[in-house]
Amino acid sequence: MSQAPLPALIKFRTKQNETPRWGLVHGDLSTPGSSVTTLDESVNLDTILTSADPKVLIQSLASAAGESTQTLADVDLLAPIDSQEVWGAGVTYYRSKVARQEESKSGGSFYDLVYSADRPELFFKSTPNRTVGPNQSIRVRSDSNWCVPEPELALVFSSRLELIGVTVGDDVSARDIEGENPLYLPQAKMHIGCCALGPGIVPVSALPAREKTVIRVQIVRNGETVVDGSTTLDQMKRGFDELAGWLGRDNAFPNGVILLTGTGVVPPDEFSLLAGDMVHISISGIGTLTNSVEKG
Repeated sequence: MSQAPLPALIKFRTKQNETPRWGLVHGDLSTPGSSVTTLDESVNLDTILTSADPKVLIQSLASAAGESTQTLADVDLLAPIDSQEVWGAGVTYYRSKVARQEESKSGGSFYDLVYSADRPELFFKSTPNRTVGPNQSIRVRSDSNWCVPEPELALVFSSRLELIGVTVGDDVSARDIEGENPLYLPQAKMHIGCCALGPGIVPVSALPAREKTVIRVQIVRNGETVVDGSTTLDQMKRGFDELAGWLGRDNAFPNGVILLTGTGVVPPDEFSLLAGDMVHISISGIGTLTNSVEKG
């Protein structure tokens, strides 16, 4: 007899209780009526990702959960992260390689080389306090005039780099700062509100086949959709195991780690995020991450 599919993990709070809690969702994260079971306050993403077998633990938590008394519509979703670092993988899609070459004033050839090299580009992206969740605001740096969202599949790994689940990620990037000099990458990528995650963590099995896993971004300004682009996961050059192998070389993640896997959707060069924009990123099998935009 096969096991029931693992439920989604969410981090949330309610109007009655502002303390963040973790819960399980049996059903679609895009359906407001999906039931939410609150986990014991001693259980969080840290305890799950450092357990001997996170998937077995999630299954046992689901089996032991009582009857749900609330739905997704009753809770405010938060970024599904505790103490984990967020890392990023760059130039994993051909479209990203081209965009990075176009924005670069002097280092365009570097992006061509890393796209075809054995070693991927991996960089430190964000900490929990710089990461926002659904319906919170991502941030454009005060010194950037060309900033874009980068819609990405995010991989959630245990402390032993076992892939536990996936979520939607937004790697907010200042293209003008990185384009001026590749050595400015940390400033282009890391700042307050530079990363968004959500709506929850689903098992990898929830994703359709790679060619049917659609990653889409829609940006709405003053009620009008100004950007609408998409790609599919099969356009990503590198595999999950490959990225995890490089990420774990001479590195350790005691409480697990979240890895953004790169973007294959790049807005037109003339586009930049403005305060008040709404960014909607959806991935087949996971759901939609929505964020407003503010300017630093």
